[in-house]
Amino acid sequence: MLVDIFSCFDDKNEVFMSLYLLMWALPLAVLVVFISNYWVSNPGWMLLLGGLKQTIFSQVGRSLGMGLDGFVSLVAVLFTGIILMNLSGMVPYVFGVTSHLLLSFSLGFPVWLSLILSALVVNWSSVVAALLPAGAPPALSPFLVLVETVSLLVRPITLSVRLAANMSAGHIVLGLVGNYFAGACFSSSSVLILALVQVFYSIFEFAICAVQGYIFCLLLVLYSDEHSR
Repeated sequence: MLVDIFSCFDDKNEVFMSLYLLMWALPLAVLVVFISNYWVSNPGWMLLLGGLKQTIFSQVGRSLGMGLDGFVSLVAVLFTGIILMNLSGMVPYVFGVTSHLLLSFSLGFPVWLSLILSALVVNWSSVVAALLPAGAPPALSPFLVLVETVSLLVRPITLSVRLAANMSAGHIVLGLVGNYFAGACFSSSSVLILALVQVFYSIFEFAICAVQGYIFCLLLVLYSDEHSR
């Protein structure tokens, strides 16, 4: 969340107190925390990480993705990583990487493409047959196939746009409220109201960081339901 309300779209926007090193230090810190069980007995972070894993495992366990080797671990890593990247964007003067469309697209597109290619290799006829709903009128069959194909192809785009748009919108609103709050400190009597709005919306945005990571991974799990066995 940078000082300019539209700076979340610009990863080259540098200010006096830029903390871009945090973007590089965060993956290293996550790696150190993840392997800390080698020298720390029963670390406290295991409870939090176990809760995140259990959330994803419960969702994947109710889908056909449970039968795909390594899929549950991949989604669990994505879920944890997206939440950490979302939260890093809440640090002042740090660029929120998940608000960048290219990054969010690079997270969803490979997983979506791997599911499609894997389904085609396992049973390509089932994938092609799924493009036409059962019981569809013959006259509408070409149109329905076209609609289903377009719907299938735009999934990674909608997946990435949803994440980037929600995170960007939150940063912009926080920037607007922060600007009004800074001005009200010197020239307005509504400073207390604006301070409360800033605090409560910041708490709300922290919750959005976790919810958006969950929705992103949940949609990937739903896409795995169409995988052929």
